Amino acid sequence: MILATPHRGPHMPRTNSAQAGVMLLEALIAILIFSVGILGIVKLQAASIQQSSAAEYRTIASMMANDVISQMWVSDKTPATLKANFESGTPYTEWRSKVIASGLPGVSATQNAPTIAITSVAAGGTGGTASNQAVVTVFWKAPHETVVHRFTAIAQIK
Repeated sequence: MILATPHRGPHMPRTNSAQAGVMLLEALIAILIFSVGILGIVKLQAASIQQSSAAEYRTIASMMANDVISQMWVSDKTPATLKANFESGTPYTEWRSKVIASGLPGVSATQNAPTIAITSVAAGGTGGTASNQAVVTVFWKAPHETVVHRFTAIAQIK
């Protein structure tokens, strides 16, 4: 018995050649989707690093402001002495040098230098004692940014 093999006529599709282009197309689409996903992850990582740096700068500024406020609390609290020492005196210049050396970007003796303003606050009510209000502002300008950031701390010094 002889088995006949079917003859491939003009109307029978060729299965191998019809599928070859589809597989290549699927591979290219898969590579495209994978590439877009990788680029998204890279952008997310870059944003994460930028936010981490911004948090570090805010923390340094906060620590610098709290450092000078603690010095005010343990010093002579008379308004004239606080103004003389912490608005322009030796304690201020020493603290300003610390802020400049702290690692905050864009801070120097001539640019974005920190400021301290001390005002007297009248006693409230009867028998209250007068106090001083200290406003400490620390500035910095992050690399590749045009805006100057600031951290302001306000403290009552009695």
